[in-house]
Amino acid sequence: MPMHDWSQVTAGIYHNFHCLWLSAITNRLNAGLLPEGMIAMAEQVIGGPAPDVVTLQRNDIDFPTGSSDTTAVMEVPPQTEYVITAESEQYATKANRVVVRHGLGKVIAVVELVSPGNKNSRHALRSFVDKTVALLYDNINLLVIDPFPPSPRDPQGIHKAIWDEIADNPFQLPADRQLTLVAYQAEPTKTAYVQPIAVGQPLPDMPLFIHENQYINVPLEATYMATWQVLPQPLRDLVL
Repeated sequence: MPMHDWSQVTAGIYHNFHCLWLSAITNRLNAGLLPEGMIAMAEQVIGGPAPDVVTLQRNDIDFPTGSSDTTAVMEVPPQTEYVITAESEQYATKANRVVVRHGLGKVIAVVELVSPGNKNSRHALRSFVDKTVALLYDNINLLVIDPFPPSPRDPQGIHKAIWDEIADNPFQLPADRQLTLVAYQAEPTKTAYVQPIAVGQPLPDMPLFIHENQYINVPLEATYMATWQVLPQPLRDLVL
């Protein structure tokens, strides 16, 4: 199923798909992708604007390894087109950080699905970027999905706007792929795994880090397709 052009519809119509897709992602994470002892929940307030999906760790976990079992935690580096590491960050003086917790446990990862409202003003973009950077410096991993092309406020996409607050690494979106998928690994060194895509392209699986170099692959294509299949035809017609 190719990614559709959601910039063609109103924010309200996209928001409907946004909520349904996040629900599909949450359900898939809880259906065996996450190791035992972890759960995913939607829109849990952990400080600042609410995230979309959070992964919670209830207890200390012995992380499984492997690359073939869908329930196993991956240790082979993710295969995205760009891998950008904040090399200088590992040498910075380590400050005391607040551990963000939820009633059911410690927040270890967040999935964010960008909305038009996150980029429709400088204040909105700044709020989104500040929240994302704060999560990374609280050692919370992120997966950011941006199905919208760059705006005048993020001319090289959402990743460049975020990463400029962390390290000075040159980055430019390919001219023919202006949508952004990016997984952020918070520790031991902050690293971004960036995969540009275009309208009409299938969605690749993307990593969601849950413990240092260990991650699970989030099936973006499968969850997108499951959401699309239950979308009413009049809404599908708007982006076909």
